[in-house]
Amino acid sequence: QVQLVESGGGSAQPGGSLRLSCAASGSISSINGMGWYRQAPGKQRELVAAITRSGNTNYADSVKGRFTISRDNAKNTVYLQMNSLVPEDTALYSCNADGKYLRGAMWFGFNNWGQGTQVTVSS
Repeated sequence: QVQLVESGGGSAQPGGSLRLSCAASGSISSINGMGWYRQAPGKQRELVAAITRSGNTNYADSVKGRFTISRDNAKNTVYLQMNSLVPEDTALYSCNADGKYLRGAMWFGFNNWGQGTQVTVSS
C-alpha cells in the first residue's frame, strides 16, 4: 500500500510564508502526478497546484506568483512553498499522488490522498 503524510502546516500572519511537505511511502514503483488541494469551511475542495513527474506545473489563478510547487522524485516527496499568504488561503491542505506500487508479484495503480494539514492565516 501507499501512504501520503503531510507536514508543515500551521499559523501565519498575512504576508507570511509556510512550506508544506508531503512524503509518499510504500512499495512504490513510480509516481506520476502529485498535487496539493485545499478545502476551506463551507467550500468545495479545489486544486491549488500540481506537478508532473517531469516537472510541469499548474496553479490555481488565486495562488499564481505566490505559491511554488516542487518535487523530489528520489524521495517521493512534493513541496508547496507558500509566500505572501492572505487570510483567504486558510484551509485544510491535502496532497494527492498517483502512480504504481508493488503488491506481491504484481504492480497496481494508486491514487491516494494524505490526511491533510491545516493552514491558518490571520493577524
